[in-house]
Amino acid sequence: MRELRIIVATADAERLRGALVLASAQAALGGRASIFLQLDAVALLAPTFEAPRDAAHGEAGLPTLRQLIAEASGLGVALLACQSGMALHGIGAQDLPDDIAVSGPIAFLQETSEEARLIFA
Repeated sequence: MRELRIIVATADAERLRGALVLASAQAALGGRASIFLQLDAVALLAPTFEAPRDAAHGEAGLPTLRQLIAEASGLGVALLACQSGMALHGIGAQDLPDDIAVSGPIAFLQETSEEARLIFA
C-alpha cells in the first residue's frame, strides 16, 4: 500500500478533521500515513484551541478533534507541526502533545517517496 502524506495549511478544524479520518483509515488498513500541519494550521494544536464544531460532532456520537488526534496517533499516524508555524503562533514544543513531532516543509518533502500519495488539504 502506498504511503499517504497529507499537508494541512490552514487553521480550519474541519480540514484537519478530514485529514485525520483519512490518515487513520490508511493506518487501520496497514498503511503508513503522515499529516504535516503547516504555518497557520499549527494553531489547531494550541492547548487552548477548541474546534468550533466539536459540540455538533459530539451530539452525533462522533469524536472531538482532540480525540481524533489521539486516535490517529494511537494508530501510528505521524503528526508533524511546522516549526515556523509554531513560532508564528507562540507555541513551544512543550505545548504540543507528546506524540506530535516538530518538522519543516523541507524535511517533510525529503521524507516523501516518489510512490507516496501527497494530498494538500
